[in-house]
Amino acid sequence: MKTIDHIPTNKLSRASQLVKTGVKVGGNYAKYYSKKAFNANLTREELDDENAEDIYDGLKSLKGSALKVAQMLSMEKNILPKAYVEKFSLSQFSVPPLSAALVRKTFKKYLDKYPEDLFDTFKKDSVNAASIGQVHQATLDGKKLAVKIQYPGVADSISSDLALVKPIATRMFNLKGKDKEKYFKEVEEKLLEETDYLLEVKQSQEITRQCSIIPDLRFPKYYPELSSERIITMDWMTGVHLSEFTEVNTDKDAADKIGQALWDFYMFQMHHLKQVHADPHPGNFLVDADHNLIAIDFGCIKKVPQEFYEPYFELAKPENINDPVIFKEKMFELEILKKEDSPEEIAFFSELFHEMLSLFTKPFHLDTFDFSDESFFAQIADLSDKYSKDTQLRKMNGNRGSKHFLYINRTFFGLYNLMHDLGAKIEVNNFEKYLD
Repeated sequence: MKTIDHIPTNKLSRASQLVKTGVKVGGNYAKYYSKKAFNANLTREELDDENAEDIYDGLKSLKGSALKVAQMLSMEKNILPKAYVEKFSLSQFSVPPLSAALVRKTFKKYLDKYPEDLFDTFKKDSVNAASIGQVHQATLDGKKLAVKIQYPGVADSISSDLALVKPIATRMFNLKGKDKEKYFKEVEEKLLEETDYLLEVKQSQEITRQCSIIPDLRFPKYYPELSSERIITMDWMTGVHLSEFTEVNTDKDAADKIGQALWDFYMFQMHHLKQVHADPHPGNFLVDADHNLIAIDFGCIKKVPQEFYEPYFELAKPENINDPVIFKEKMFELEILKKEDSPEEIAFFSELFHEMLSLFTKPFHLDTFDFSDESFFAQIADLSDKYSKDTQLRKMNGNRGSKHFLYINRTFFGLYNLMHDLGAKIEVNNFEKYLD
């Protein structure tokens, strides 16, 4: 794959790249509608394919938060057309890497030494290049190591990237009023945390230590002395990406074993640690030859405050969802309903969230749950389709819910998708045996 010697870092150059992408997308629409005039049976698939290609090409040259957005969207299988999901999923493992010269320059700047001065061997070609960093293989004292290097300028461009995305997101999600800024601030803070590799090393060591009691779950060891604010050194972990495993696996027992480890890992974090690995996409998990699950990235950790945790999980209980008084009380605590809402808004959003929560919390209502159940995911897709076409919803202020919903919901949607890909059947409350 061709390497990159330069990444646009200032606001003007990054905006120019996005404008160029927009022009290409506009041209695709023009071509589509001109063809449609002569062929009434033409579907949108060709348009989606071309748009997905052009948007992804534009984002991958920018890297950073722009590409991170594509990575997040690739998990939304029930929202985006298939072409976008397939193309954006490449941002998990397959983007142009930095050149060897730029890698050496980054080492010299942040560890004051070149890689050949720190390691016995260091492969100049990266083995994995993703949204905000790339990984190289190295050895030291007989140990095989993975060295993650952050792309230059990523941290400095987050605020300007989000400023460019904000008007689009505001229209897409129908956000109104000053209060919408809390959502953008939450995303900005989390993305900035992901660029702080010293914080990531600390989080990685803390969470892996506490979660090490969960069977069939493995983590790399981290080396702070060989890490900095833009470089992380950890053990090299041997395995295949979770998505590669699910594509070829036919062993149901192996899928159940891995799925149980994945589920227990997330439930233990959520209910015991009150902080959670909030980036559950296949690129952050490996499967080894013994069907152990390996978690390899702890850059995005979401702390779960008690004032959010309690009402959120109280609404996972059917008796609370179906009690109108308790349900309404929790809806206000979670900022889904507001004191200034009209009776029409209260009725509309109460019905909408009752329907959503009754479906999304189904796994918590049973002792065991089978994530290979296609009917469950078909219901989710149907519900998503129903509300995406709801004209009344478009007129309502979409600025709903605590800011904590952003990353907690992202965590659960991502987890559900991974469990579905595995087709795993799990014991829902198995994690409780690892609690104090």
